[in-house]
Amino acid sequence: MNNHEIGRAWQPGQRELENAGVVTLMRALGIPSYDELMRVSINEPERYWHTVMRECAIAWDVPPTGYVNLSRGPQFPSWFPGGKLNWVNTIYGWARHPATAQQRAVVAEREDGSVSELTYAELEQRVRDFAAGLAQRGVKQGDRIGLLMENGIEATVSLLAIVHLGALVVPLFSGFGVDAIVARLSAAEARIVIASTGFSRRTKRVDVEGALRDAWRQLPLLEHVIWKRGEGDTARDAGDARDVDWQETANAAPGQAIAPVSVTPDTPFMVIYTSGTTGKPKGVVHTHGSFPIKIAHDSLVHFDVHPGDVYCWPADMGWIAGTLVLGCALLRGATMVCYDGAPDYPDWSRMSRVVERHRVTHFGSAPTLIRGMASHEALALAGDRSTVRLLITAGEGIAPEHFNWFLQRFGDGTAPVINYTGGTEASGALLASVPIRPIPPSGFNTVSPGVAADVVNADGRSVTGEVGELAIRAPFVGMTQSFWRDDDRYLETYWQTIPGIWVHGDLALRTADGNYFMMGRSDDTLKVAGKRLGPAEVEEVVLELSEVAEVAAIGVADADKGQKLVVFIVPNPNTCVAGANLEAIVSGHIDKRLGRPFRPGRVHVVAQLPKTRSSKIMRRVIRSVYCGQPPGDLSSLDNPSALDEVRAASASA
Repeated sequence: MNNHEIGRAWQPGQRELENAGVVTLMRALGIPSYDELMRVSINEPERYWHTVMRECAIAWDVPPTGYVNLSRGPQFPSWFPGGKLNWVNTIYGWARHPATAQQRAVVAEREDGSVSELTYAELEQRVRDFAAGLAQRGVKQGDRIGLLMENGIEATVSLLAIVHLGALVVPLFSGFGVDAIVARLSAAEARIVIASTGFSRRTKRVDVEGALRDAWRQLPLLEHVIWKRGEGDTARDAGDARDVDWQETANAAPGQAIAPVSVTPDTPFMVIYTSGTTGKPKGVVHTHGSFPIKIAHDSLVHFDVHPGDVYCWPADMGWIAGTLVLGCALLRGATMVCYDGAPDYPDWSRMSRVVERHRVTHFGSAPTLIRGMASHEALALAGDRSTVRLLITAGEGIAPEHFNWFLQRFGDGTAPVINYTGGTEASGALLASVPIRPIPPSGFNTVSPGVAADVVNADGRSVTGEVGELAIRAPFVGMTQSFWRDDDRYLETYWQTIPGIWVHGDLALRTADGNYFMMGRSDDTLKVAGKRLGPAEVEEVVLELSEVAEVAAIGVADADKGQKLVVFIVPNPNTCVAGANLEAIVSGHIDKRLGRPFRPGRVHVVAQLPKTRSSKIMRRVIRSVYCGQPPGDLSSLDNPSALDEVRAASASA
């Protein structure tokens, strides 16, 4: 039986059917069913989104007079015309509400176990003070400000202060090297960077300051760096007026009243760069009237977040997940729990201990971390997880067995696992699940409301029961405004594969019962002997084997078949099978499950797979290195030594 035909893993209970946020929204719309909610979200979008904004308490300075202006075409929508806002005001609203003002807004746990926290009232004051300090440094509306910090209170305050002033945050991954920093800051023409000098990973100091100072020499427009220094850190270039202290900036103008800058919904607040296999990183632009409204919507509809909940989804501030997680919690009046260390330090109990310490109700994780915890179950389950009401997985495909482990073992079988996929350019979900419908293992039980998503063939026709392109047939709240000063590349990337349709670059499968499954990236597609196969299909089959902990499937040019399948596996640390025996087991299992045409040309056993810091396996990099081609942008690669094993495998092939 195909994995996608396995019975449903989870059924909603009375708690979800009566109290979930999506049910509250249905009541506000006066509609009886989720199917009707989906219809209204597509056919009556103005009614739908204005109701969403009321339910999510989105704060407007001037209410909008409409839903969207498409005078520039569907590729360039202007959302909520006539309105003015600054999305930090929605967060400030919880600071002024008697029920939440003294509630914890941000809890930050560091790898050494120390914890700091702010209430909503304290968060608003800290953001206002830091915004005033930035203004003294000359930051004004429209400036681009780099943010290179580990997750925590200072990063949260910094990001919100930038937004408060109407400036644009340019998030930078804390593991970037010099070239990656220069490429992003120079493209954005950033004047100021707010950065940590470094942070701890498994007790070792990671030096951020060194890379940023080297980059600074190539950034003539960069006027100041505002340094958040760790305990015992001293300024390397003491006396240089361009170096500014984070705490001094926060204390520079205490009590100075600077109101949040009121802007139109089309005003950008973030330029976030995504890596590609070729070309320069793409500067995705998100605005005040699109990204935060989509995230608040998803937090209500998909994640069922209510004021007072405790939301933990460890994420790097340099990727879209950092701002997404911040918005999911703080726009909804929940407590955001940050953790900035290694998830398996001092051992694999760390995540469950975080859940126990802070009474977490919502916990999110990348599939790679879930697989790691499943391989070290006794430790991973050591902490009390009884407070968890909902689980989230996102970032890459997840195999059914790991989905079910997360559901049944990390959770207690009653908390739904919400699979969630969208991307940097989409803000939040294109496909997800809602907790009032049955959820299939590793799948999605719905298109995100308000998104006209479809699965299409090369001609743009809808397909069911076969792999196709994930596409969107109409503009949607949350989509990028464009790429920073590069409309042509934006149009080429999304709108020109099938004219008039946004083609997202992901492969998907829609089943006859209306569920969806992600099948990998379009450019990772395998086509063996004329048969199209998504890498996720191969990887799910391999992960059925208890001897395998992680897997990556790639397609390599082959004179006979066009492409041959090559599989890289990381053995389960508990397995006693190794080397050629394990390769034979994997090869035979794929043959049995997928058929002889898909029997791998090679199976390589490696100690690690190349990954990003957020634990995504970098399949395209594996393919490029294995085939002796330029690997493309490696700025997000967290473990460069993994490439040595790929090169060695290529040499032995």
